[in-house]
Amino acid sequence: MRVDLFDFELPEKRIALRPAEPRDSAKMLVVRPGEGLENRTVRELPTLLEAGDVLVFNDTKVIPAQLKGIRRRGEAAAQVEATLHMRVAPDRWLAFMRPGKRIAVGDRIHFGHDTNSCFLGQLDATVIEKGEAGEALLGFDLSGPFLDEALHAVGHIPLPPYIASKRDDDERDRSDYQTIYAREEGAVAAPTAGLHFTPELFAALDAKGVERRFVTLHVGAGTFLPVKVDDTADHKMHAEIGSVSPETAEALNAAKARGGRIIAVGTTSLRLLESAAREDGRLAAWSGPTDIFITPGYRFKAADMLMTNFHLPRSTLFMLVSAFCGLETMRAAYAHAIENRYRFYSYGDASLLFKEENDGRASGIHKEFND
Repeated sequence: MRVDLFDFELPEKRIALRPAEPRDSAKMLVVRPGEGLENRTVRELPTLLEAGDVLVFNDTKVIPAQLKGIRRRGEAAAQVEATLHMRVAPDRWLAFMRPGKRIAVGDRIHFGHDTNSCFLGQLDATVIEKGEAGEALLGFDLSGPFLDEALHAVGHIPLPPYIASKRDDDERDRSDYQTIYAREEGAVAAPTAGLHFTPELFAALDAKGVERRFVTLHVGAGTFLPVKVDDTADHKMHAEIGSVSPETAEALNAAKARGGRIIAVGTTSLRLLESAAREDGRLAAWSGPTDIFITPGYRFKAADMLMTNFHLPRSTLFMLVSAFCGLETMRAAYAHAIENRYRFYSYGDASLLFKEENDGRASGIHKEFND
């Protein structure tokens, strides 16, 4: 499909730089294909669900994956930045480097030169490989939990570019850019639909009889990369590591069997469920990298509803929600959201999408499994 079909004009003032307070006071646009739009708030979610429904959350935890450092090559030095996006070994991370042209294989990079950092205020790495579009494989001098500790001391919260271009990260972001149920460290971007949930909202959902289940997908910085091709068939997704436990798969299958609905909280949860789903819709335990890319025409197998934030024009995430509800439905929904002053992107408001029922066949989808 043509990428320009997913373009729209977004006024800059609609981009949220801080989350709503309290979190569940955010607006929520309810989208039922063929039935119109409904303005609600996130704290009204329990009234839209039924006993026996299951919310599926991504329990990944954001790490301080934004690193600033100095590249040294002999006597020459240059300032560089790295955004880690996938761990491939206890001491190695794939990273997007900026500016990428300043690095070469064999370069030494010294991250974090301030007195607040441990390990003498720095974390050193070697460029092992250099890929396309500024990507590189970094081999750190520290490994395992020692590397994790150093990242927490040296790194910054990797705010999305549309926020980072307007302000620096601060201590508040360390809590704001984390879900209250975050558990498994490894993400470099938050599963932002989950940022709206509070203990009070969980209590209200419990009282309604709505279940909670958790999966893990470590969101990578590739989620923010623009689609630079003209046709979706030419776009390459970056893989992300995830897992669905046997217990979660069994619980979700049981819920579907008794007539309960599966509500994915966030596009990351949805992508992982679709990666783990069989053709008949049943879920199986699953783990490994997935580069699933969903565009209109894809036949969803696992999720019945999707709770998600408002996404970038021409982005893979806007393509995904357009596949879920229909392109024209989502174009109308986004126009309504802009007109009604909804707040967009990671710290913005939410939408609750009901799946469009159709007989479309899968298209524009790629999977990679690691059994």
